[in-house]
Amino acid sequence: MIKYLKLYGVLGFLRLCRDVVLTRLCFSNARIIRYPWYIRGRRRIRLKPGFTSGVGLRMDAWGDGREPCLFVGSDVEVNDYVHIAAAERVEIGDNVLIASRVFISDHNHGQYDISNPGSAPSIPPGKRPLASKPVKIGDNVWIGEQVCILPGVVIGDGAVVGSGAVVTRDVPADTIVVGNPAHAVRRFDRATKSWVRI
Repeated sequence: MIKYLKLYGVLGFLRLCRDVVLTRLCFSNARIIRYPWYIRGRRRIRLKPGFTSGVGLRMDAWGDGREPCLFVGSDVEVNDYVHIAAAERVEIGDNVLIASRVFISDHNHGQYDISNPGSAPSIPPGKRPLASKPVKIGDNVWIGEQVCILPGVVIGDGAVVGSGAVVTRDVPADTIVVGNPAHAVRRFDRATKSWVRI
């Protein structure tokens, strides 16, 4: 207790105690979810043990039916103001580290193509039908600050997504991607146990 008082100060320690109590009451599997949080569709979210979040976490899980559509693996840590939205399926593996202000979504308001008149620019975005594709993030992935992960993306085990990247297509396992749109810059060579420039 003394250690935490020194680390956080009196007010910070009291906030930490509040957050631990609220977490235990609402999400028994989680380690700590720092308040305030904004969670819609809680019954459609599955958290494995050890989940930790910073302040301002937003999780939205909805769609057809009552089955879960947002799955979070064991020992996942997310920082402040992360927004995860699932209409069809978002799956996050074990031991994933997510920095602040990251957006992960499996859906968009409309799908812009000639064959789909329901998403014409003349239709307000809120009235367009949702278009969704599942998102899967593998184990041991590190997602940097202010990353945006878009529908239909699969991120392989051990990948690193650099800060500010916009991920529009799959990321192979053991690969570092950066930029907008995200592109690979290095991959881990298991034979030599080193990162190789691509």
